[in-house]
Amino acid sequence: MNPCELTASITAVANMLAGKLTVDELSLLGAVLTQLGDTPATIATQKGICEEKAECI
Repeated sequence: MNPCELTASITAVANMLAGKLTVDELSLLGAVLTQLGDTPATIATQKGICEEKAECI
């Protein structure tokens, strides 16, 4: 799958969900998915810093 196909697929899923969920449900899902994306990025950043310093807690 190329990048354009991937983004088109994600958009299609988002549009399908938008048609089936209430505004509150859609808002909550957006917040959950944002956190799901941000949390691994935070963990990876911290791991990288720990590895550079050779110390992890």
